[in-house]
Amino acid sequence: MIAIDGLNLNYGERIVLRNLCFRLGEGELVILQGRSGSGKSTLLKLLYREIPHFYGSILLDGTCIKTMPKHVIRRKLGVIFQSFELLERKTALENVALAGEVTGMPAKEIASRAEALLDRVGLTGQENSYPHELSGGEQQRVAIARALLNRPKILLADEPTGNLDGETAADMLSLLKTLQDETGMAMLLVTHADLLASMPEARLISMENGRIVER
Repeated sequence: MIAIDGLNLNYGERIVLRNLCFRLGEGELVILQGRSGSGKSTLLKLLYREIPHFYGSILLDGTCIKTMPKHVIRRKLGVIFQSFELLERKTALENVALAGEVTGMPAKEIASRAEALLDRVGLTGQENSYPHELSGGEQQRVAIARALLNRPKILLADEPTGNLDGETAADMLSLLKTLQDETGMAMLLVTHADLLASMPEARLISMENGRIVER
């Protein structure tokens, strides 16, 4: 689903990614660990085209990412951001619906999918709540529902438990694994924490000095 070869990225004289190579297979679960500044979040930004320029090759589902329109990438990739990235003036339902609006999905289909996903992640009755009315765990569930609206083949999660307490974090990991089993999507979790105890079936890799190291 993701094939990266010879990926290099510099910010001025600072080398961020060094000849990076990586594969994510269909339906695979991978945990990418690394210290702050190791390049983990930069890699995610490259995958969903927030950073458009780089040296090397990134193939997404067999196609060069540089030639793919952003709306096509948004259909193939679902992204859960560390800070959730919910719009404060929109309800939970409206926040989830945004993912379909940016890809041109019909309005009736957006509404149907958004309501079903909020129910699936345990937020029935919270459709009209605003982010400030929700707990951190509930905001995370909205972010998960939004990431799944386009039925992506790949889910990227940047520090999915970083802003949650221990019990809520465990619930989130269990939910993500259940959703992966149900949908068959591949999943890449980027974190500095040790998530392997909660997801022993995952492949663990680390990022060190802009390179990926298998564990």
